[in-house]
Amino acid sequence: MEDEPPPQGVSAKALEATLLSALKMLDVGKWPIFSLCSPEELKLIRQACVFGSAGNEVLYATENDEVFVLGMNCSGCLGTGDMQSTIEPRRLDSLCGKKIACLSYGSGPHVVLATEEGEVYTWGHNAYSQLGNGTTNHGFIPCQVSTNLVNKKVIEVACGSHHSMVLTSDGEVYTWGYNNSGQVGSGSTANQPIPRRVTSCLQNKIVINIACGQMCSMAVVENGEVACGYAHTLVLTDEGQIYAWGANSYGQLGTGNKSNQSYPTTVIVDKDRVIEIAACHSAHTSAAKTQSGQVYMWGQCRGQSVTFPHLTHFACTDDVFACFATPAVMWRLLSVEPDDHLTVAQSLKKEFDNPETADLKFLVDGKYIHVHKVLLKIRCEHFRSILNNDDEIIEMSEFSYPVYRAFLEYLYTDNIRLPPEDAIGLLDLATLYRENRLKKLCQQTIKQGICEENAIALLSAAVKYEAQDLEEFCFRFCINHLTVVTQTQGFAEMDHDLLKNFISKASRVGAFRN
Repeated sequence: MEDEPPPQGVSAKALEATLLSALKMLDVGKWPIFSLCSPEELKLIRQACVFGSAGNEVLYATENDEVFVLGMNCSGCLGTGDMQSTIEPRRLDSLCGKKIACLSYGSGPHVVLATEEGEVYTWGHNAYSQLGNGTTNHGFIPCQVSTNLVNKKVIEVACGSHHSMVLTSDGEVYTWGYNNSGQVGSGSTANQPIPRRVTSCLQNKIVINIACGQMCSMAVVENGEVACGYAHTLVLTDEGQIYAWGANSYGQLGTGNKSNQSYPTTVIVDKDRVIEIAACHSAHTSAAKTQSGQVYMWGQCRGQSVTFPHLTHFACTDDVFACFATPAVMWRLLSVEPDDHLTVAQSLKKEFDNPETADLKFLVDGKYIHVHKVLLKIRCEHFRSILNNDDEIIEMSEFSYPVYRAFLEYLYTDNIRLPPEDAIGLLDLATLYRENRLKKLCQQTIKQGICEENAIALLSAAVKYEAQDLEEFCFRFCINHLTVVTQTQGFAEMDHDLLKNFISKASRVGAFRN
């Protein structure tokens, strides 16, 4: 998109909305479990999957192909070699350096992972042989599954509640694990302890996609997509239409009611072509993305039953599961691209005080501050009324350099960087220019720097600039530290009227009672 100046009629609110929307990009921090990671750690993440019965486990890979896990570690599902929970990321050495191609998880939970080389690793809950190693012992570390998969390159994995399914590069499907409903497709209901190729209905057919529900399995042999929820299934046709069937107690079929469906039923998503569908066996939530980029959700959404596809403000289906699924899990292995692109807000911040692009200079205390007239007009009513197109240099003597620089920087960043003692001057400016939000930020900064020595001075400033919230805060501080405050130089030099009002108000709140 070309860099063009905003039209003259654009308001400050419109620009602010633009800045905020630019920040609404996909980031893993939307899943609560990632609040345990530092911002520096989050920036390194390139792949991630949040899973578990409460969304309390996560595996992620960094830009250096290092693999880390953290969370509750139910049934040893973190693969750390024990069942200890961790609130700090732990490195999985056995998977570091192995590029992850796909990952899925069950309800135990158990985890099935395939590398870009086509190798399969499993670990976690194994009461039903869902790890495919021939035993029912829980797996505490990732172990490669090789039985019947030697010389096979696995390109896709899927997990049901307690069974597993993989797809090879030559279109073959292998399953293992819990089979009480025939979900492994072996022709019986006996559990399957090792990978076994599904033949019967898939004989001589090339499978291109697989998916699992809690106790069912799906395979696509023609163009199309399948996504399975807890007990419902979504199908996307090559014409961009959605069909759904199965359980519907939360409206997850999107049919407008809560009646179960035993056969495919059309899901109406406006009139736009659908290009992606999303569901997860651990949730009753459904989502879809259209060709125009609109994202819809339905089913169980934060406790509410949404029976029709509801248009959201999200940019991707992953955000639906981060913000509205119960639990807050990921429906797929999420890939996070390195974000070298600067958002609108970041670009503006970078251009503050840049002499190469600026078209206006403020001279304050003998120092220049370089700015852009169009941005000042958009962001501030004061500048909209005083700036002329032929202005190149404006001298400013009313305010100090630190104060005026902080104000101009605020217009670019929406934040202030100023010590509390200088924030009073900025509060004066905010009052003069009628910048109410800036006024509130100044008050917050001043509060952080209050002490017995400056409390009266800050109280005086709050009264002068009609900052009622700050005035009340300073007054309460003075009352709580009355003995020390009344012995300060500031109290001795207090304005007569302010002193009179202070004593009167202090008396009313009982400050002078024995």
